[in-house]
Amino acid sequence: MRRDPRLETITQVLRLPRVRRPFVGRELREPVLRLEGGRNEWSASVPQVAEAIYTALYGRPDTTPQPSPVQQADDAKRRRDIAGEIGALMSGHAALTSAPWYPARPGDLVHVHYEAAVAVFGETYLVAPGFADGFLSMQLLCHTLPADTEFLAGMVGCFAVDDDPDPLAGLWTEAGPQRLTIVRDGRPVHIGGAR
Repeated sequence: MRRDPRLETITQVLRLPRVRRPFVGRELREPVLRLEGGRNEWSASVPQVAEAIYTALYGRPDTTPQPSPVQQADDAKRRRDIAGEIGALMSGHAALTSAPWYPARPGDLVHVHYEAAVAVFGETYLVAPGFADGFLSMQLLCHTLPADTEFLAGMVGCFAVDDDPDPLAGLWTEAGPQRLTIVRDGRPVHIGGAR
């Protein structure tokens, strides 16, 4: 039987001792893998093991912040690349519509996190039924804009919409999926800032 080098790499990763550390936050809800016996005893969450295997096979995961689809389209427009501009918008739309939790439903909570040069803040929106049949609205619930940044106040709530067939489309393409957290029935279905 011929050995695959990828399988050997995974086996080596699993044989390396892992540092035991307390599981906090979301790791408490994650399944924990334990390897016991001999000197290679370790415990780790599934994401920790997955990252170790990925790193061994392909190198460190890319954690560079990705620009939003609109920013990618603007970059292509500056380069006078019409195909790149259209492609950025189309791939952004395809990423939204192919998500397993899509489309938005009434009751969904959508949080957007801004990292502006002037202020770091967030907004939380509620998806609600619209007035027209099959349409939805997105209402601003709250924001964390500091009081000393009044000049940004006009930006707060800019993604609120009434009677829209796809209320997430503007927020997804303009702010970017990496800045969004979407919660459905008390469970996060999209965590854009997670590695």
